[in-house]
Amino acid sequence: MLADLLKYQFLQNAFIAGILASVLAGVIGFIIVEKKMIMMSGGIAHASYGGVGLGYLIGIEPIYGALGFSLLSAVSVGLIKRKGGTDSDIVIGLFWSLGMALGIIFISLMPGYPPNLTSYLFGNILAVTRADLMMMLVVAIFVSVLFISLFNNWKAYLFDEEFSGIRGTGVVLLEYLLLIMIALTVVVLIRIVGIILALAILIAPAATAKLLFRKMSARVMMSVVFGVLFIFFGIWLAYTLNTAAGAMIVLVAVITYVITYIATSSKLRKKIK
Repeated sequence: MLADLLKYQFLQNAFIAGILASVLAGVIGFIIVEKKMIMMSGGIAHASYGGVGLGYLIGIEPIYGALGFSLLSAVSVGLIKRKGGTDSDIVIGLFWSLGMALGIIFISLMPGYPPNLTSYLFGNILAVTRADLMMMLVVAIFVSVLFISLFNNWKAYLFDEEFSGIRGTGVVLLEYLLLIMIALTVVVLIRIVGIILALAILIAPAATAKLLFRKMSARVMMSVVFGVLFIFFGIWLAYTLNTAAGAMIVLVAVITYVITYIATSSKLRKKIK
């Protein structure tokens, strides 16, 4: 595959897209795992399907429709979390289903034959274009700059939100910024692994790094590294076995996490004994 990487543009695009997606998934995934925001992130990801369907219906690029729905869902989820109390998980779960339902309804309203939505549901990293790469680069730079420039604020927000609020860090602003960053990351991951599988790539690299490292900066950096490795080996296996790249990336990520979890758990049990 390395020789083909030098010859074929689509493999070069896929590899660059994998690096950019890994940066985003590493940074955002770390925060999601630490703050236990997996349900919220899943709701935002699946709600974006409504935007894909609307994009097809009104004749705009579906990925822009997904971006609009993701951002709207992110703000709505933030409001629900702030105002919804103990019922917030129920409402987020309903948002999750509502987005998928709207996508199906919009597609069914289209005249003629419905489009093939496989690439949006399960991704197709081998079909990433230069235009997609530019969009991914802009999002990766935006998210990285936000994270690095507010690094100490994120640290306080993650590990002691109440104390962070007392210090005047701006917890509400950070939370909404985070939700917007999640929405942008989801849109990037749609091109890589699709809506259905995006959550796994957001979680697996950060969760694996959490098992092995304690320091925040190390976890973030290793989340990015694991993301690159998962995507690279997933592409390699998909290319070698002629299977779906998105699904293979997720398979590699989940298997690696499970093996790491078993290995670290065994090591911990030996220390306790």
